[in-house]
Amino acid sequence: MADALSVIPASVLRNLSDKLYEKRKNAALEVEGIVKQLALSGDHEKISAVIKLLAKEFTYSPQANHRKGGLIGLAAATVGLTSEAAQHLEQIVPPVLNSLSDQDSRVRYYACEALYNIAKVVRGDLIIFFNQIFDALCKLSADSDANVQSAAHLLDRLVKDIVTESDQFSIEEFIPLLRERMNVLNPYVRQFLVGWITVLDSVPDIDMLGFLPDFLDGLFNMLSDSSPEIRQQADSALSEFLQEIKNSPSVDYGRMAEILVQRAASPDEFTRLTAITWINEFVKLGGDQLVPYYADILGAILPCISDKEEKIRVVARETNEELRSIKSDPAETFDVGAILYIARRQLDSEWEATRIEALHWISTLLDRHRAEVLCFLNDIFDTLLKALSDSSDEVVLLVLDIHACIARDPQHFRQLIVFLVHNFRVDHSLLERRGALIIRRLCVLLDAERVYRGLSTILEGEADLDFACIMVQALNLILLTSSELSVLRELLKQSLVNAAGKDLFVSLYASWCHSPMAILSLCLLAQAYQHASAVIQSLVEEDINVKFLVQLDKLIRLLETPIFAYLRLQLLEPGRYIWLLKALYGLLMLLPQQSAAFKILRTRLKTVPSHSFNGDQLKRASSGNPYSQILHYSGSQITEDGNVRQDNGNLQNGINFASRLQQFVQMQRQHRMLEKSQEQSQARSSSTLSKEGPEAEESRGPQTSDSNLPPSRSSRRGLG
Repeated sequence: MADALSVIPASVLRNLSDKLYEKRKNAALEVEGIVKQLALSGDHEKISAVIKLLAKEFTYSPQANHRKGGLIGLAAATVGLTSEAAQHLEQIVPPVLNSLSDQDSRVRYYACEALYNIAKVVRGDLIIFFNQIFDALCKLSADSDANVQSAAHLLDRLVKDIVTESDQFSIEEFIPLLRERMNVLNPYVRQFLVGWITVLDSVPDIDMLGFLPDFLDGLFNMLSDSSPEIRQQADSALSEFLQEIKNSPSVDYGRMAEILVQRAASPDEFTRLTAITWINEFVKLGGDQLVPYYADILGAILPCISDKEEKIRVVARETNEELRSIKSDPAETFDVGAILYIARRQLDSEWEATRIEALHWISTLLDRHRAEVLCFLNDIFDTLLKALSDSSDEVVLLVLDIHACIARDPQHFRQLIVFLVHNFRVDHSLLERRGALIIRRLCVLLDAERVYRGLSTILEGEADLDFACIMVQALNLILLTSSELSVLRELLKQSLVNAAGKDLFVSLYASWCHSPMAILSLCLLAQAYQHASAVIQSLVEEDINVKFLVQLDKLIRLLETPIFAYLRLQLLEPGRYIWLLKALYGLLMLLPQQSAAFKILRTRLKTVPSHSFNGDQLKRASSGNPYSQILHYSGSQITEDGNVRQDNGNLQNGINFASRLQQFVQMQRQHRMLEKSQEQSQARSSSTLSKEGPEAEESRGPQTSDSNLPPSRSSRRGLG
């Protein structure tokens, strides 16, 4: 300190802390001259003493004017040292850097000015302080004082020039500092950061692309800034990096893909579009590198397929197709389970387009990696079944395609049918809204006979008799009306002369027993007219109610459709089809005379050629054409206990019709017993409520008694 005081006059030191800028400036010029003379003489010890004096007594002084004088003095000393300044920077720069965060804005301004002048002298030697300078400039870029901001901008430009021409700059040391500040929201800081990224990326010897994952998320964050200028700057920087990626042979696609996936879900439209555009390029360029990230990428793409912005939808669809076209081996880190998880999750999307593409992915995986997908079947099966209730027909059809693909294996076919029946049971609305669509499509995809046999087997042993009746009615209606089941109808028409037809008839009969109208429809379709007549004769009083007659009305109207044209033509030969005529008259006798169905059927029967039917005609008809329906029940009757009295003559092509009738009668007895039980429960419940009065009913709250059960079975039996 004494050495410094011996070379710097007291008047100079006094003026250096004067409140007037001109006096401080003149004092600094004198310091510059003194230091220059010391440098020429090589007296670096005294130079260090002068710098120490300026730092300790001035820049760290509590007096603002002293601090200002110290800063201008340090800058002057640096100018005096010129080429010798480098060896004293460890003393000169730290006090100046400290002053950049001074509470006095004028001190901060002079600190910027001082560092600017120092940098002009030492240039590249200042690089060793780069991180500290960058940190200070980052804060000053958002300074509350406009003059300080302006001074900081000048300093910033000079430092950028120094860095771009230096070969000592360490990008590895700088990146952590940059990454730490990339999520700052201040617009001035953001502009500052983007400016530095752009400048450093323009330097050929600095590999910013290699460190892009470290600050990529921050750049994407700026795309949603409220300032159009910042958004534009961030977009320009990203566009430049994307172009570099396209021209670069090796890029860390994986780390960046993770960032892009997150940004593709941004609430900001511009950010989403940019992210999905990058993902699109990555899928095209990344190839095998992206295999471990396919699931994450798909998770980003699928929601964007339904984006409200058309540009995003277009790019997302293109990316989706590109990704699906890449064929990867599960042995090569391709995670089938992860892809399935994403697809399954997107089946809950509110957007139809996304759900459809998710199903396309499941279908694609089944096609390419069937064994692996089946390993995860338990994870996705319930979701696929729920999708059958989707509001979109296209979704339902795609789901059915997938189910059919899975059900190619017998065990999975059985699982599908069981789960399908279960879903129909727990959700009757699904059966009403989607039943026909689902069954018809499965019949096309999996063979109608196979589907109907499988369903019939399950329904035969169905414990919920109400549901079994509803389900059978639905299946019967589909069988009678759907073009997809025309082959099945043709096979059933040959039940009495064809072994395959007989097997199908017997298979369906067991479950069709749940509905009298379904059984009658099946018999008429199979041309088992004598048995149809026997079924009609077996009906008891409890079966004939309003709901039953409604179903009968539907059957009569169906008999007038093209499907039953063969039956109407057979009425031209009443002597040959005596049992058909008897069955139709039996139906007519069940109908009220005032009903429209009665008039329709009576009108049809009036067109039958008038013949007398004696015993000889009956015998000739039964011994003629093998299609003849004149079957010999040989006196089989319904006994008083409801059973069928059988004899050995009741066989046609191996079908024991007497046994079948016994099966039908027993099933209907079960239905009637359940109906009576339900009616008794309802009656008891009503009686209890009546005795207790409305107050008791209110105090008890909502009831879950049998009175809340679905309508009785007799009201449900019929065609459907």
